[in-house]
Amino acid sequence: MVCVKAISLLSGGLDSILATELIRRQGIEVITFNIKTPFGIPKKDGTSEAAQAADQLKVPLKVVTVEGDYLKMLRKPKHGYGRNLNPCVDCKIFILKKAKKYAKEIGADFIFTGEVLGERPMSQHYPALKLIAEESGLKGKLLRPLSAKLLPETAAEKKGLVDRNKLLNIQGRSRKPQFELAKEFGITSYPSPAGGCLLTCEEYAKKLQDLFDNKRHLSMADVALLRIGRHFRLGKNKIIVGRNESENKFLTANKIWSDFYFELSDIVGPTGLLQGPKTRIAVETAAKLTAFYSDAKSGDVTVKFGRETLNKTIAVTLPQKAYVEKLRIGNLKKPAKK
Repeated sequence: MVCVKAISLLSGGLDSILATELIRRQGIEVITFNIKTPFGIPKKDGTSEAAQAADQLKVPLKVVTVEGDYLKMLRKPKHGYGRNLNPCVDCKIFILKKAKKYAKEIGADFIFTGEVLGERPMSQHYPALKLIAEESGLKGKLLRPLSAKLLPETAAEKKGLVDRNKLLNIQGRSRKPQFELAKEFGITSYPSPAGGCLLTCEEYAKKLQDLFDNKRHLSMADVALLRIGRHFRLGKNKIIVGRNESENKFLTANKIWSDFYFELSDIVGPTGLLQGPKTRIAVETAAKLTAFYSDAKSGDVTVKFGRETLNKTIAVTLPQKAYVEKLRIGNLKKPAKK
């Protein structure tokens, strides 16, 4: 008997879990594939939804960490963004190209995804599904098991590698068919349909857009910092203030040689980080923002700062909340009550 091997794009969401199980139940060897970006939302225990899903299904998981090529795509996606900075079509094409390369390395017979026709307005309507397959180099080859009977037959089906009669015809935004299938398969653990990508979050998208607008050459370290602390913009300066002890430690440990960091002398408070030109106004503003989130109540506050060590001090007056909010990046202002 010939062993058929397939690659599943496993995000960890219910659709990708069901597609994986559906294909595996045909006796096909499934290796799951996941791209690790700086924009995933990890579980409380630090694992990813993909890792938890692979463990639940007891299937091998290949994780590929993206580098600068993903950031280049993200800055100028060919097919645009969704509501925020989520380049869903370009992201899917990017992932599939990586999966295609891996499939060739291990001799996989075909690739499949958990996409459902009509479920997502930007990336899962029929023209988008067709476009994604074509631009990833998988025209006529990319299988979508959950909606396969509503889509043209793929090469894997024509060759008899997979039984089309055992594939499904799910479509639309209702999740009821998936919930029923999960129950049938005995799958009880899966995330909510809300999604686990920071690029869909408005506050985070504003911080990333600020980074795009103010820094030509980005690194993964720049993007990693977007998860940490409160972010502020003062002209060419970026100021980050920690929200808790772990973030304070992260800022101190991950500062680069040109950054200044700030802490209060005798009052419990956060760590602040100043990036960009070290002008008097920039240093004073960073000190004020650091002091604002401390236990200081009023009056002048002494703040220590420096590059390698906190060998300098500056006395500042606590700023007003309106001033702080004006500088804050990604601030989501609530509508005024009528």
